[in-house]
Amino acid sequence: MRSMAVSGREEPFSETSRHQPNSPYAASKAASDHLVRAWHHTYGLPVLITNCSNDYGPYQFPEKLIPLMILNAIEGKPLPVYGDGGQVRDWLYVEDHARALYRVLTHGAVGEVYNIGGHNEHTNLEVVHTLCAILEELCQDHPLGVKRYSDLITHVRDRPGHDRRYAIDASKINAALGWTPQESFETGFRKTVQWYLQNLGWCRRVQNGHYQGERLGLLGRGCR
Repeated sequence: MRSMAVSGREEPFSETSRHQPNSPYAASKAASDHLVRAWHHTYGLPVLITNCSNDYGPYQFPEKLIPLMILNAIEGKPLPVYGDGGQVRDWLYVEDHARALYRVLTHGAVGEVYNIGGHNEHTNLEVVHTLCAILEELCQDHPLGVKRYSDLITHVRDRPGHDRRYAIDASKINAALGWTPQESFETGFRKTVQWYLQNLGWCRRVQNGHYQGERLGLLGRGCR
């Protein structure tokens, strides 16, 4: 995914938008797009390029925002939110992303670029409050000393080069290939919280370094 940073009122990032990476990490991803495009135009390498919004869902490693917040909450740990939490992201459920990639692979035009977005723009703070609300329903056995999961939200210093908003225009893949996401913000996030609560064993093995890539299986259920 190349940099899709835009200010609050600008048009969303399209397939023809200019690359504007604001961190070395984002610049490395933009560079990969340039290399792929160059190999196609110079040597005829058959390529397809996709750019996606923020993915979420099962199997996402716990250092990412959503699984981190879920796991910290049920353990009664702080829920760290960068800055004021007003950074806006478009959220895409991972299975919708997989369906889009398959659609591009089987029906996309060689050399074309396709944006894949979830049509779900929300601030990071909204995301965390949503997760806390779902946890209040699904995991009412709060950690010791915690009355509400949202009480654990803690604002921390913003990270350098943190873009304020990512917005993606996915109208091309919809019009050209007939793809649209199946999950809404509400349904996708509920499925995600349920999955992590049902697979705490896998999460903890990832966190302590014991996970070795084996199939998931039944590795623990419940809120503890």
